[in-house]
Amino acid sequence: MSDVLILTHIDYCPPAHLAQVLQAHGCRFDVLRADLGELSGYDLERPRAVALMGGPMSVNDPLPWIAEEVAALQRFIARDLPIIGHCLGGQLLARALGADVRRMPYTEAGWQPMQRCSGAAASPWLAHLPEAFSIFQWHGDTFALPEGAQPLLSSRWCDNQAFAWGDKVLALQGHPEMTEELIALWLDDWAHLLDASQPSQQSLAEMRERLGEKVRLLNQVAEGFYAHWLKLAGL
Repeated sequence: MSDVLILTHIDYCPPAHLAQVLQAHGCRFDVLRADLGELSGYDLERPRAVALMGGPMSVNDPLPWIAEEVAALQRFIARDLPIIGHCLGGQLLARALGADVRRMPYTEAGWQPMQRCSGAAASPWLAHLPEAFSIFQWHGDTFALPEGAQPLLSSRWCDNQAFAWGDKVLALQGHPEMTEELIALWLDDWAHLLDASQPSQQSLAEMRERLGEKVRLLNQVAEGFYAHWLKLAGL
């Protein structure tokens, strides 16, 4: 029986580095495609920790599986499980906690420097982070903060980059799970969606510059989030 449930929403937003971390820790995990209905019939009492990955859709889209996933998240929250959401996953967590998700007037894409929010310094979710760091971004929606949430991170183009709710829920707007191979795939397949004239988007050249070094540092950021998440689950 698997201890960790990972919900994905499209084939090109996989667990990526998260899966590598879980394998290195010897953690058993299930990966389900929520958009294909694979969550239906799943025993919501089974997992000890839950992760939600990204996707190109909006939580506001009229897709029947979104309501099913939000309801499952509300059950996981009621069970007090450690939950971590990436991009769309963070937006789904915000929705499950009663907050709005809205369209931004631009797309934030590329390596974006993060700023810690006021009062967030003592959060255990941020204890591993260096003074300056970036997280890879690609999103046009953003979440509002649920009632009782603690804002953790912001960027120039997105005020709400991360929040904690209670002591076990972390919602992230960016993509700390990325690997070098996955970023290369996105930049090859999605280049037509980019508009380097928008200041909120980096050019392809900027995104690819020193990619290996940037991903190595990103992996360290991700591993700190994942280590705390697994510790909370006793894994």
